[in-house]
Amino acid sequence: MVLSEQDILSRAQAAFLGLAVGDALGATTEFMTPAEIRSRFKVHHKIVGGGWLHLKPGQVTDDTQMSLAIARALLQAGRWDLPGIADGFVAWMKSKPVDIGATCRRGIRDYMLSGRLESPCNEWDAGNGAVMRMAPIALFCFGDDEMLERCALAQARLTHNHAYSDAACIAVGRMVQQALRGAHRHTLHAITRDLTSVHPKFRFNDYRGHAGAYVVETMQTVFHYLFTTGSFEECLTGVVNQGGDADTTGAIAGMIAGAHYGLEAIPRRWVRRLDGAVREEVLDAAPRLVGLSPWAQRREESE
Repeated sequence: MVLSEQDILSRAQAAFLGLAVGDALGATTEFMTPAEIRSRFKVHHKIVGGGWLHLKPGQVTDDTQMSLAIARALLQAGRWDLPGIADGFVAWMKSKPVDIGATCRRGIRDYMLSGRLESPCNEWDAGNGAVMRMAPIALFCFGDDEMLERCALAQARLTHNHAYSDAACIAVGRMVQQALRGAHRHTLHAITRDLTSVHPKFRFNDYRGHAGAYVVETMQTVFHYLFTTGSFEECLTGVVNQGGDADTTGAIAGMIAGAHYGLEAIPRRWVRRLDGAVREEVLDAAPRLVGLSPWAQRREESE
């Protein structure tokens, strides 16, 4: 499928918006079990806030906020700027966000104290906190797989340095980029097969329903629902009703499913409930990030 420039930019918006919508939807059921969710909601499918963080309806968490910090740094610099991203994370942490993961906090503090831009490899860094912020990286690097890999690992290792986190970041970035191009589902599935061929723990054909912050569980949940459902709404609803780290599974599923299904597939009722400032910023940032990408540069040179 060959998509027009406008279609690609629209899918880019859907990826970033899908991340934020999935975050806001999933925050309500974070740390709940599926049984607890069924008891309280039957099926959780509305952006209502609450949850353990006592959020307002449509409020987002660290998944979206850290992604926006990356987007702002790149758009301000107009180029790849890892120190700028790190400084953005510092400013975000100093703003006293509603939530921040322990691994992210540690990495940001290390940068503040030492200026170090890469955390040392750590067996405890196999969380999902680097994967959740891959949307702006995928958009900025669109059209250059080597650049995607390099930038994905650089942003990840500001806070997370583990082979599973690295591999998941690259796989998610590739899935978003292929979806922007209008790739069919089997192309996205092929990326997961490449991942599981190197790291078999990510296999999801016998999904056990675990949806914690361990990046393997996170990706198994996202992949299971991405490939067993037929719409953005069905995918996101399935993911967040697994509970666990539902804001992050929702965010990651949202960025991939958003790019795959497109802007019109994201339920309007969810978009309307999303925090207005967040909604406007992600919709504005997405096409501008793609505008900095190698894909956009090649188009300009050919004109």
